[in-house]
Amino acid sequence: MKYSDLSPPELFLICARGGDAASWEEFIHRFNPVIGRSVLRVAMRHGSPDKALVDDLIQETYLKICSNDCKLLRSFVPQTPESAFGFLKVVAASVAHDFFKARLAEKRAPEVTASSVEESFTPNRNCPQNALNHAERAVLVDQIDRQLQVVVPARELQRARTVFWLYYRSGFTASAIAALPALDLTTKGVESLIFRLTGLVRKTVSDIKDPDIQNKKGIQQSESF
Repeated sequence: MKYSDLSPPELFLICARGGDAASWEEFIHRFNPVIGRSVLRVAMRHGSPDKALVDDLIQETYLKICSNDCKLLRSFVPQTPESAFGFLKVVAASVAHDFFKARLAEKRAPEVTASSVEESFTPNRNCPQNALNHAERAVLVDQIDRQLQVVVPARELQRARTVFWLYYRSGFTASAIAALPALDLTTKGVESLIFRLTGLVRKTVSDIKDPDIQNKKGIQQSESF
């Protein structure tokens, strides 16, 4: 199939059903400009048009699009072929607005450290690996995400987190992740980063039961970031 010949709604449908690396590469090629412009407009309104921040928010937008098995794409009902672009403008702007709203709230709230959150988490040791309910899985994902924030240097965290969750939660291939312009990684670079992050998470998070992470083939433990 030649994905470049598909209409926007048709491409949405293909990607919403999982898609392959080529379909996601076409999605990024076609829609990344509108996502980037929407994020930039919101950032400028908040006086924060920093390129690194805009890139981070673009990556967050892709995470939002791919979360819950691409629920947003599956829920999209096209009115016209071009309505897909308007839909993504809204999604990207919403992600950016949420970020700035949360940042303002953080300035007003007491600081919560990663270590204090970890100490309050008690895993369910009686839960079989493949029998996590929705709530337990959500808690586990949150624990892993917080551990990523602990073990990865701050300057690398946003990119590392994006790569890790696009791979494990959204099912992106390494080549599809590498196609994201903001990440500035080759396919080999993505594979290497996933290799290191998986090793770090396995070493620092006790009793990881998430089958998506435990069962990924070809990912071995690494000693350092």
